[in-house]
Amino acid sequence: MTVDRPAAVGAPRVLRVAELLAALRALVEDVVGRVWVIGEISNLRRAASGHCYFTLKDDEAQLRAVLFRGDAGHLAFEPADGLEVLAFGEATVYGARGDLQLRVRQLEPRGQGALRLAFEQLRARLEAEGLFAEARKRPLPRLPRCIGVVTSVHGAAVRDVIEVTGARWPAVPLLIADARVQGPGAELEIVAGLQSLASRPEVDVILLVRGGGSLEDLWCFNTETIARALVRCPVPVVSGVGHETDVTIADLVADARAPTPSAAAARVLPDRRAYGLQLERDRRRLRGALHSRLARARARLETCSAALHRASPVARLTARRGRLAAEAQRLEAEMRRRLARDTARLALAAGRLDSLSPLAVLGRGYAIARRTRDGRIVRAPSDVTPGDALAVRVAGGEIDATVTGMRSVPLRGSGR
Repeated sequence: MTVDRPAAVGAPRVLRVAELLAALRALVEDVVGRVWVIGEISNLRRAASGHCYFTLKDDEAQLRAVLFRGDAGHLAFEPADGLEVLAFGEATVYGARGDLQLRVRQLEPRGQGALRLAFEQLRARLEAEGLFAEARKRPLPRLPRCIGVVTSVHGAAVRDVIEVTGARWPAVPLLIADARVQGPGAELEIVAGLQSLASRPEVDVILLVRGGGSLEDLWCFNTETIARALVRCPVPVVSGVGHETDVTIADLVADARAPTPSAAAARVLPDRRAYGLQLERDRRRLRGALHSRLARARARLETCSAALHRASPVARLTARRGRLAAEAQRLEAEMRRRLARDTARLALAAGRLDSLSPLAVLGRGYAIARRTRDGRIVRAPSDVTPGDALAVRVAGGEIDATVTGMRSVPLRGSGR
């Protein structure tokens, strides 16, 4: 809005301060736009709101800068006075004070010391979150159907990958996502490449590779942007960045790490010659195992067949008949043994009985006298009286007799 005053031909245009600053802001933003600026941080101040205010300076000039809380939360390091940084943002004019300032969207440290500090800060923070934990990482496919590669198509790394995969397993295709692998904004192209390859259903594993370089050259692989993208990637990622001595944040977050791009290619594909030898060894081992199993099965079949034969009705009947025949023979032998024993016992008893029989005594000339009146045996002379009738039993018969007298006769050998 202009101040009301009489119009005059050729009179200068009069603007309010706010109008002038708004015009300058539009001019700066339109002409300069987004830029990368190198400078040293000074007068750093963190507001309670989370915004960072500082000055970027070099030997000849200085520029006010602001890093708002949303962008400050994505920094890979803690900014500090004296650090040389590479800032990306929009040049603008702050209308309240008329200050020319840079609204910083992205901030990266410069120089070995600053880069190393930023690396250690980000490493400690991501490690505390568990992004490096082995339990989080996924296994690699044994033989992928298709391999995705994120790298620059103009670098040596892609040639190494093509050479190694062609020698080890040429039938597996490669799908390459071209991306810058150093310089400002390279991490955004790498993230886009990861997302593009992960969306392809045939890709089973992704190689993130780059050749060697300085810490500055490899810095895009040390950003939180890359780390978060690797965690989100649904496909296992193998990092092969730099030389064997180079370790990046991408190496620590990736599902597997290889010291070089060639080693990364070798990590995801078996050597077809070694694979063939292993298959032959497995075939021989499997054949031997089958033969052993077949022999055990045959022996078991024979055992079961014999057991089945023993358990069959015919075999059981035959076995039972055999047992019955054996039992009959045993019983017959036992009966014979018992009969012989009882016969011997009977003969012995008969002999003893015969020797004790009165008839045997009669046969030796003795007699048995009984009184006829009552049949009592006469054992002494006092058992009869003269005139008693007697029946005298002798061997072969009886004799009727009458007692005419009695006398006592001493027994032979009695001494009386």
